[in-house]
Amino acid sequence: MDKFVVRGGNPLLGTIKVSGAKNSALPCMAAAILTEDEVILENIPQVQDIETERKLLTSMGAEVELGYGRAQHRTHIKCAILSDPVAKYEIVKTMRASSLVLGPLIARTGIARVAMPGGCAIGGRPIDLHINGLEAMGATITQDHGYLEARADRLKGAHIVFDKITVTGTEDLLMAATLAEGESIFENCAREPEVTDLAALLIAMGAKIEGAGTGTIRIQGVAKLHGARHRINPDRIEAGTFLIAGAITGGDLNVDCCEPKHLGALISKLEQCGVKIDVGADHVRVRSGGELKAADITTEEYPGFPTDMQAQYMALATQAEGTSTVIENIFENRFMHVQELIRMGANITISGRTATVRGKTPLQSAAVMCSDLRASASLVLAALVADGETILDRVYHLDRGYEHFEEKLRGVGAQIRRMGDVFGRK
Repeated sequence: MDKFVVRGGNPLLGTIKVSGAKNSALPCMAAAILTEDEVILENIPQVQDIETERKLLTSMGAEVELGYGRAQHRTHIKCAILSDPVAKYEIVKTMRASSLVLGPLIARTGIARVAMPGGCAIGGRPIDLHINGLEAMGATITQDHGYLEARADRLKGAHIVFDKITVTGTEDLLMAATLAEGESIFENCAREPEVTDLAALLIAMGAKIEGAGTGTIRIQGVAKLHGARHRINPDRIEAGTFLIAGAITGGDLNVDCCEPKHLGALISKLEQCGVKIDVGADHVRVRSGGELKAADITTEEYPGFPTDMQAQYMALATQAEGTSTVIENIFENRFMHVQELIRMGANITISGRTATVRGKTPLQSAAVMCSDLRASASLVLAALVADGETILDRVYHLDRGYEHFEEKLRGVGAQIRRMGDVFGRK
């Protein structure tokens, strides 16, 4: 099992490039199910979740070609024949995004059998919003032995108000509605850039969609979609992680190939912490402004502060003068990194959904355990400023969502190396 070894103390200097967004690429790959034609996706990140999605689509009968290097992270997907519309548990048990094939499968084939999703154990992410929406569109859904089975002759347009904002629920039902009969209106929709990215692909495939990126989306169903070419958005969470890496190490780091408009909440908070920020058209430069200052955050749906940046921000807060309050409103079990940070010397207390971080505290090297994707990134950030050599176990969590993470950091001065088998390299 792979480990990272990180020696702290180096400021990060130079330019680091952001990859495509895993959380955009996964639903866009699922959208290829909706057409018999070829869908070409560019800027696909080389991460484990993408490989899992490739296996999933291939197991259903799709032809999937993942190209990296000279192919510029381009993926060709052709779902001409879906001979086995089943998302098998042994394939999807490590990935939450398995639920994203439910809507497109039933819309395209009239039947879908999908294992209940896995992924990071950061709290309940109920699939009932997917089920309720598809049932409102005319599907019959049963649950049996850990699988959801859905059937429908053809989905019907529906007016759906989400009980709570859900990114994957919005995406799943959006894909289903493109081939439904009549008009669908969805309210209280997720407004994340990943939803907008998916909608852009669907529109390129011939879907009729209005309002993506707002709370209300209207979809006029069509009889058939066609192939398309689409470039995936930059990964705003990877970009944010690198911005914090530059800030926490007191470096001068240019985060390139990103979309600054998607980073507004984080940039504003870093400025409150005393970090100097320069924003360009497709890059953000972060520089030390002296001692970091404490600032509170509350995670919210986009455009609020993202839950996927909470753990990384907490690492930064340990190095800020004063007391920072971190309130987690999205997932109820997303403080699993806290005990590992405390092992490194952090002063953090938890009460319910609130963590109180008292800084500045010197961090020390330790052997720590990665519990989920973003917690892994948080511990790497803490290790970058810890005294001595920190060993991080179970970094396979990090490989799910960050492309060549240690190589990118090493390129700007971090002392980080991987021990064990290396994903994606021969």
